[in-house]
Amino acid sequence: MVIQTVQLIIFVITLLWSAYQPHDYPTWWLEVFPALLGMFILIYTYRRFRFSELAYWVILMHMLILFIGGHYTYAEEPVFHYLQQLMGWSRNNFDKLGHFFQGFSPAIIISELLYGLKVIQGRGWLVFLTGCVCMAISALYELFEWLIAEIIHQGATAFLGTQGDMWDTQKDMLWCLIGCTVMLTYLYINKRRLSTNSDYPRIIK
Repeated sequence: MVIQTVQLIIFVITLLWSAYQPHDYPTWWLEVFPALLGMFILIYTYRRFRFSELAYWVILMHMLILFIGGHYTYAEEPVFHYLQQLMGWSRNNFDKLGHFFQGFSPAIIISELLYGLKVIQGRGWLVFLTGCVCMAISALYELFEWLIAEIIHQGATAFLGTQGDMWDTQKDMLWCLIGCTVMLTYLYINKRRLSTNSDYPRIIK
């Protein structure tokens, strides 16, 4: 419980920082809303289903990335802007980190849900179906971005963050796939994560 309290404190402090004079509030809400929804779901289900400590840390890292992206926008995040100049990149690649975590984070969440709820027990099918769900989430998010762009038109530029790259959507999904693959490879190799143990998620009766 102490660890969860620390994580909640980090979440609240970073959220308050992110909400203070962001690039613009419409974009901030669009970027931060998934993290707020995710935190609500985690708190609401905590007494019924517990994820592993690793999962909670990975989820928190993903949320912090969303807060940073919401504050600066992904195209203007300062650390990656510096790296852009240092490495000679043609664009700010902070959004690629975000899409990496779009696969990295859901991979452990989904695998623990499927295993913890006893939907799937075999490691091979667990990895395969988790990967499919992660890519489905990525595709749905890209469709959501398109829908928002259609609704608010010019105001969607900061939210989309394509930075003039016509293949940005496909590259975003590729980075999601890479993040998902990295996490699933770790879970598959580390058999202890895909077997019953005290750190694994469990349903609370």
